[in-house]
Amino acid sequence: MRQITVRLSGRSYEILIGPGLIARLGEFVGPLAPTSIHVVCTDVVAPLYAQQAVDACASVAPTHLCTIADGEAIKNLAAASTVLDALVHNHADRRSVLIALGGGVLGDIAGFAASIYMRGIRFVQVPTTLLAQVDSSVGGKTGVNHPGGKNLIGSFHQPSVVVSDTASLRSLPLREVRAGLAEIIKHGLLADREYFERSVALMPQLLALEPDALAQTIAGSCEIKAQVVGRDERENGERALLNLGHTFGHAIESVTGYAQWLHGEAVGCGLCLAADLSARLRLIGPDALEAVRAAVASAGLPVRIPGLDLARTFSAMRADKKAFAGKIDFVLLERIGQAVRRQVEDGLVEATLRDGGFV
Repeated sequence: MRQITVRLSGRSYEILIGPGLIARLGEFVGPLAPTSIHVVCTDVVAPLYAQQAVDACASVAPTHLCTIADGEAIKNLAAASTVLDALVHNHADRRSVLIALGGGVLGDIAGFAASIYMRGIRFVQVPTTLLAQVDSSVGGKTGVNHPGGKNLIGSFHQPSVVVSDTASLRSLPLREVRAGLAEIIKHGLLADREYFERSVALMPQLLALEPDALAQTIAGSCEIKAQVVGRDERENGERALLNLGHTFGHAIESVTGYAQWLHGEAVGCGLCLAADLSARLRLIGPDALEAVRAAVASAGLPVRIPGLDLARTFSAMRADKKAFAGKIDFVLLERIGQAVRRQVEDGLVEATLRDGGFV
C-alpha cells in the first residue's frame, strides 16, 4: 500500500493506494471514532462494492447504505438532497462519517452533502474510477451542477482520508479508464515534464490496467495534486492551474447536456485546445503542441470534437466559475511541465475552436 500525505494547516490527511482496500475500510475509518457510518454509492457501484464496504465498517459503528442514480446528468441539488434525506432518516449526528464510494460525480455529490449537513460532518473518499483516484477525490472540492454551468454550487470540504482500491478499476469499462488518463496527462503537462513523458511511455500498460504501472502513476498524480493543494487549498492562485483543459472541457460538457461525452473525454479535447491556444500566443512551439495531441490520442481520447455550436460554447465558457466579469481565465502552457493563467482575445479563442472542429 502506498501512502501520500496532503499537508494542510492542522488538517492533513492521507491518500492510501493499493489493491483490496475496500475490504479493509474499517481499519481506516475506525480511528475517526464515528458514532455512525453512512455509505453513499450509485446504483452501478452498489452491486459491486456496497456490501463489502458495509461489512468492513459494521464492526466499527452502525452502518447505513444510501444509493443514488449514476451519471453526470444527475449531479444536481436533487441528488444532494437525496443524500441529506438519508442522513436525517438514519439519525446521523456531528460525529458521524459519510463514505463516498464511487466515481468523481458521486464523490462530489456526497462530499457536498457532508459539507452542509449540520454545517459539516467528516467524510471519506473511496474512489472506484481512475479519474477519481488520480484527481477528483483529492483536494476537497465538492459540489453539483446548475443548468447555468458545471460545479457552480459547491464548497471546499476536505476528506478525512482517501482510500483508493486499485483492484476496483478492473470493473471499469475501457472508456472510463481512458477518461481517467486525461487527468494523468494534465498533471504532467502543468507540473512535471518527466512524469508526463513517463506516463505517455506507460500508456499501453495503463490501458491494460497493469498493477505496478497503475500504482506508480496514480501515486505520481496524487503527489502532484497534494503538493499544489497544500500550497493553495482554496484556489486563490496556483491551484487554478489544475484547471488546465477544463475551461474548454466544461464548455463541451455543458453544450452537449452532460450526456454525450465523459468528463475525461471532454478534458482530453480541452487539453488539445488549450495547447493550440498556447501555440497561437507563441507560448509553446509546434513540437510541444504535437506532443500534447499525441499524448491525448495515445490514451484513446478525442483530439477534436466536431459539430458543436461556437456561440453556445463561448457562452458556456463565460458562465464558467473561473470567469471574472465576463472575461474567461484560461490556463495555458508555457512549456510541457509548466502552466500559466491568461485572459485571451476572443478572436484567438475562436480560431482555436474552429481548428478544433467545432464548426
